[in-house]
Amino acid sequence: MTTTATGLLPLRVTVGDTWVPLPIEAAPNEMVAQVKARALTASGIDASRAGDYEVKLGGARVRDERRTLEALEVKPGTALIVLARRRRPVR
Repeated sequence: MTTTATGLLPLRVTVGDTWVPLPIEAAPNEMVAQVKARALTASGIDASRAGDYEVKLGGARVRDERRTLEALEVKPGTALIVLARRRRPVR
């Protein structure tokens, strides 16, 4: 996989609340926090709650979500997971 003709990275972002992989295209200079907010909105979650969620890349939490995808060396087709920061009881 490569970047699209517009220079965007095709990503797969899964929000733990729905576990539905979302195809999201993002610019390499886009911050992880911006991608997270877009994924939350696409999943029907208010982006203002973004602070309640964290992003995982390759199983590790992204500690500084102000970093760009390029700085984290995210490649086309990479999977990101957006999970609630706090555990919630199973219903």
